[in-house]
Amino acid sequence: MKKRVIAGILAAGMALSLAACGGSSSGSSSEASGSSSSAGTSSASTAEAAVSGVSSSSGTAVSGDMKLVEDGKLHMATNASFPPYESTTDNGGFEGIDIDIATKIADDLGLELVVDDMEFSSVITSVQSGKSDIAMAGMTVKEERKKNLDFTDSYATGVQSVIVPEDSDIKSIDDLKGKKIGCQEGTTGYIYASDTEENGGFGEENVTAYADGGTAVNAMMQGKVDAVIIDNEPAKAYVAANKGLKILDTSYVEEEYAIGIAKDNKGLYDAVNNEIKKLKEDGTIQSIIDKYIKA
Repeated sequence: MKKRVIAGILAAGMALSLAACGGSSSGSSSEASGSSSSAGTSSASTAEAAVSGVSSSSGTAVSGDMKLVEDGKLHMATNASFPPYESTTDNGGFEGIDIDIATKIADDLGLELVVDDMEFSSVITSVQSGKSDIAMAGMTVKEERKKNLDFTDSYATGVQSVIVPEDSDIKSIDDLKGKKIGCQEGTTGYIYASDTEENGGFGEENVTAYADGGTAVNAMMQGKVDAVIIDNEPAKAYVAANKGLKILDTSYVEEEYAIGIAKDNKGLYDAVNNEIKKLKEDGTIQSIIDKYIKA
């Protein structure tokens, strides 16, 4: 699968909302269909196939050349350890908000979605290097990331929340000062938390990065860290799965999610951004969010 604004993830009757992500994986590529993909592995060629004058099934014209890693397929770089945005299913497929949105975009463009599951820290590089077409992993739009990729319009808003043991003396964000904090490596939560106190962080020396949110939570349950900062929806999932944990009432940061595309792939950028606009306007994205996040 960096922010200092505050809010709770907006679902049902509220405007689009959600958060940022990270995590570990085996780096597999699987073709996705619907909310969960088949478990089959795709050996995608890294050579780009130029597709000119393609039109989406929804009537959205694709202007210019749309460069793809594999002809007829849309490769999505993600980290499938970030529910409810992206996660693996019992049968080895994928499901989540990002998976459903990407599947709809691919269908409308006459393409087949392929999920490239990898470490969150590798997602941007995978698109930059031409191994994947789009980066969609609860990816927050930050100035630093905009230097490497072009980002579409935002499709969701998310918040960074704080998980603590139920008997913790940490009652608010201010109580985190001087505490040991765990985060998922490469995420905005880690970036914000490890920043200086002047910038709203707690200092790099007080923050430990873990491969994924689950590992960070386990470390806290073992007493290695005092709190975990992570996106709100995954935070709720971890708390539900582990007794004795709670989420602070005050959120740490709010952020916007968007899809990252290589800077030299304007044709694909225009096509995907047009789809995002359409799916927001016709309510499709909100319906997908409501499917995974109940009001």
